Amino acid sequence: MIQLSDHFTFRKLLQFTFPSMVMLAFTSVYIVVDGFFVSNFVGKTPFTAVNFIMPFLLILGCVGFMFGSGGGALIAKTMGEGNREKANRIFSLLVYISMGVGLLLGGLGIVFLRPIAVALGGTGQLLEDSITYGTIYLLATPAYVLQYEFQCLFITAEKPKLGLYATIAAGLTNIILDAVFVVGCSWGLVGAAAATALSQCVGGIIPLIYFGRKNSSLLRLTKTTFDGKALLKICLNGSSELLSNVSMSIVGILYNIQLLKYAGEDGIAAYGVLMYLNLIFQAVFFGYSIGTAPIISYHFGAQNFQELKGLLRKSIVMLSAFSFVMFVAAELLGRPLSILYVGYDQTLLDITLRAFLIYSFSFLFSGFSIFGSSFFTALNDGLISALLSVLRTLVFQIAAVLLLPLLWKLDGIWLSIVVAEALAVVATIICLLWKRKKYQY
Repeated sequence: MIQLSDHFTFRKLLQFTFPSMVMLAFTSVYIVVDGFFVSNFVGKTPFTAVNFIMPFLLILGCVGFMFGSGGGALIAKTMGEGNREKANRIFSLLVYISMGVGLLLGGLGIVFLRPIAVALGGTGQLLEDSITYGTIYLLATPAYVLQYEFQCLFITAEKPKLGLYATIAAGLTNIILDAVFVVGCSWGLVGAAAATALSQCVGGIIPLIYFGRKNSSLLRLTKTTFDGKALLKICLNGSSELLSNVSMSIVGILYNIQLLKYAGEDGIAAYGVLMYLNLIFQAVFFGYSIGTAPIISYHFGAQNFQELKGLLRKSIVMLSAFSFVMFVAAELLGRPLSILYVGYDQTLLDITLRAFLIYSFSFLFSGFSIFGSSFFTALNDGLISALLSVLRTLVFQIAAVLLLPLLWKLDGIWLSIVVAEALAVVATIICLLWKRKKYQY
């Protein structure tokens, strides 16, 4: 069994992080499968509605990433310092708090769903379909938060494969229920939303049961006391992941507004198809970053700086290979994926194919900045991590999506993500050089 304290070769690093990459990629199946069934069996307007409201829904669930990444870093560092009992108390507190936060966010989301959808420009059937899908989806918010959190914490517990199995179970639940509810029972958009909500319950509750019982991992739910200092540290340290996901959702909302302006509902539908591939490919980068984070935190806590240097160098090499493969795959998959989702509408298909041609170049850059932010989170430097996340997912993308369409209209929207990701890599390099002496990597 691979342990956090091991020396990591390229092979061992890939073995340890591969389950988390597959795990996050499989999580993306929820949205991808929903999109396929809704587009092909319910209609173009409901399909547009799902993509229209999804950025807001994702904002509420991504607090789980904050708890998981920030908590995982602190827990791994605490274990590296030799205090297993304290690590378990922090873990338990984190899980209990996140369950309450999930309930609160789900309730608030349902209350404010309609006014937010109206403020974003939703009208007529697009608005009503968005409300229908969103309301059912939000019922599973507590489980959704736990699922994202446990994806990080399974790795910290040295059980990445168990995290993968739980995610696969949730994904298969979604696929099967989509087929049953949408196609078999003809429940339409309600069926798609119910399938996703139930699958999220599987992904959140199975790990809760596992950690609540005696197990062979490094972590287990125990009695705990409130530790405001640890909780604040977790939130500050994981704020970069929260900001990253919230920013991506905000930018997604802005993209939808710009696309309505330059291409109408067809633009949002085309962007939705792009996001399906983007979710899966970015999940590989996020999965690798999440998978390496507890290793980095452990060796930083143990002051094993030589291993820290090796982890950074090996990660740069592996991310370079991933980036090239994903760029080529995106160019090759653009046409078949577009036909699969929107082949029934030639105008929409043409817009989507053009978008893929331009957007694919972003995969050459995005992995490095995602890892850079995660690297500083693992070092418990939440400030630099948050800075990189905000620059990448908010500042650069907002500036690009507002300015570039003025020059190249619809093409400018697709190009904006490429420019933003390239700028984020430059910012990441600057921060790595800046903090090199302090952290001795």
